[in-house]
Amino acid sequence: MTGLIGKRVPKLDAPKKTTGETRYLQDIELPGMLHGKILRSDRVHARIVRIDTDEAKALPGVHAVITAKDTPGVPLGHGKDNTPLKGDKVRCIRDEIAAVAAESEEIAEEALRLIRVEYEDLPAIFSPADALKEGAPVIHGKHPDNIPFRFDYAHGDVDAGKEESDIVIEDTFTLHFVTHCCMGVSGVIADFDSSGNLTLHSLTQIPFLFKKDISPVIGVPPGKIRIIQPVIGGGFGSKLDIYPFEPICVFLARAAKRPVRIVFTREEEFVASPTRQPVELTLASGVKKDGTLTFRDVRTLHDNGGYTSWGATTPFVIMQTISSLYRVPHCRYHTTVVYTNNPYSGSFRGYGNLQATFAVESHMDRLAEAVGMDPLAFRLHNAQEPGETTLQGMNFDTCGLRECLETASAKSGFLEKRRAYRSKQAGPVRRGIGIASLLHVGGGAKIYRTDGCGTILKLDDFGHATVMTGSTDIGQGSETVIAQFVAEELGIPISAINVVNNDSEITPWDVGVHASRTTFIAGNSALRAAKKAKDKLLAAAAKKADLSADGLDLRDGHVVDAATGKPIVELGKLIRSLHFTQRSDIVMTTEYYEPPSVMQDREFKGNVSASYAFGTQVVELEVDTETGIVRILKVTAAHDVGRVINQLGIEGQVEGGVVMGIGYATTEHLVVEEGVVKNPSFRDYKLVTAPETPEIDSTFIETIDPEGPAGAKGIGEAPAICISAAIVNAIHNATGVRFTELPLTPERVLRRLKEERE
Repeated sequence: MTGLIGKRVPKLDAPKKTTGETRYLQDIELPGMLHGKILRSDRVHARIVRIDTDEAKALPGVHAVITAKDTPGVPLGHGKDNTPLKGDKVRCIRDEIAAVAAESEEIAEEALRLIRVEYEDLPAIFSPADALKEGAPVIHGKHPDNIPFRFDYAHGDVDAGKEESDIVIEDTFTLHFVTHCCMGVSGVIADFDSSGNLTLHSLTQIPFLFKKDISPVIGVPPGKIRIIQPVIGGGFGSKLDIYPFEPICVFLARAAKRPVRIVFTREEEFVASPTRQPVELTLASGVKKDGTLTFRDVRTLHDNGGYTSWGATTPFVIMQTISSLYRVPHCRYHTTVVYTNNPYSGSFRGYGNLQATFAVESHMDRLAEAVGMDPLAFRLHNAQEPGETTLQGMNFDTCGLRECLETASAKSGFLEKRRAYRSKQAGPVRRGIGIASLLHVGGGAKIYRTDGCGTILKLDDFGHATVMTGSTDIGQGSETVIAQFVAEELGIPISAINVVNNDSEITPWDVGVHASRTTFIAGNSALRAAKKAKDKLLAAAAKKADLSADGLDLRDGHVVDAATGKPIVELGKLIRSLHFTQRSDIVMTTEYYEPPSVMQDREFKGNVSASYAFGTQVVELEVDTETGIVRILKVTAAHDVGRVINQLGIEGQVEGGVVMGIGYATTEHLVVEEGVVKNPSFRDYKLVTAPETPEIDSTFIETIDPEGPAGAKGIGEAPAICISAAIVNAIHNATGVRFTELPLTPERVLRRLKEERE
């Protein structure tokens, strides 16, 4: 063994990224490549009367100009209610009207300015509540009620739960638009060869599903589509669907008979990339005098925007937190997803769980206060133990929720500081401390019929391994973790591992990067492939040395005696010898891992993940009551991760997630007024940067999950989920004032403090 598991291992791609060797999509230049640009609507709801492209077509350097009439018009995306180009009607500000391909970006932009579009404005809707009113304008004809989806879940009897309750609390929480802010903007390159095969240089998180889904839209069989993934400058879920710019690029390449690249500008990224879905969530919770939870009753209203992408399905995750974060004997959950003329939402790190946990963990503090318990004791009283199955059917085979609560509170001094801050507030600057916990899938999520990932492992004649994995690295460091598993099992240094994960012609199938699944699913697949290779090598060595394979091991690039560590044969020499045996054998193994989870039934019940992640975060902060400025001082985090695989990588995941969650809670807000994005730039969209980043103290609870690779669980999304609830709980500790709406800008905080004083 190499002793890599649990160590601080730098990302394999770090040297190339820091030296500038990495080639992003913007760096790729194909012979004869043209530049594509898209003309978007300047209306939020209108009928398209006429499109005149004659002047654009006549501009020197322009090779193709297309509108909806030049395309098949096959709908795309998760909801199949969006078309690449719009020919009859626009439904939101980002709608694509026409596209051009030209010799340069400047010529393409000039061509867009020459396209004339005549509109007939239609009545518009900007709130879900207005969209549900009688006589409201219909946004999509096949949904005259403006409702594309409803979600209903229940267990127990909520009415009985209310009768059992000594205290019932109800609040409405308002959650806002934010966007992903990937450092790498969206883009794609489309290139047809002479046989009609299509190569897409795509930033997708789902290369194999992408091939299947885009095929009918562009009229190219999936078998003739190849996906090459350049290095992705951040995903966070934003690249989980097909978006109109991708088939538009294909149509331009077909029309121009040359490769075409479309790359968003930063402003376009703000306007035309998916968002986190705004939600209005009304939560009623009950509790007995002894602190036992009785019921949760939830209604949510989701702003779907003009079209349906993955944001519409976030209730699938929201209901898991509502039903199963702590023991809840009675639960009812209803969601209405409503079309508006706002921008539409996609998948985003945490996938609805930030919205749900903000409400649930705010109520946990309120309920604790109502029954006279401290927030920690109240949570511990209702926390699940390992081996429990929730009433939604999720099996918590390992569960570190109690340990997370106890560790984060002890390391932060939560109880002592909470009492001190509440009793000694004086002056304009008040200090507070708050706690919140989370539940999320940690072993994939069976939202497709399969949640598996394939691995092909090949050893060369010198003991170097090439690992071809279907999983995609979107910056999270998954290729490093996969290399650790293989190196550890084969007893070779990580420098002897090459991970190939960016070409669908070479790599095996995978369902994509989502649901914090990659370490768990792809890691298990790679580890199993490595075990197969190891068995093969030890069997060959045993035969040659006339020994028992059970007494052999792989260490430091050698086959060794397992008991003494004495080298028997160098690994490369053993492999080379296999080429000269009577029955030639090269060391290559394949493996496919499908986790033991199930698709939930029609009532949304079932063990949807092979494992579940838990965490607790404590926030210490200051509130300036004269300015409304909230300053986060320290975050103490404890996360149940099964087992730490890469200490350096997992610390980075927690720190990045915490900062993203702080941004969601305090500074980030995509301002959408009457369907128009008003702040499409980093100047006006406030990300949390280094000066605002607090001290982050991370502890990892190792519950050693029996299904996880080396005992690990997924961690990618979890750190962003509960920080906003911890922040509002800390503000209440500091000021006595509760907040149910985000973000906590100085203006909002000051206004609310003044209202409370008055």
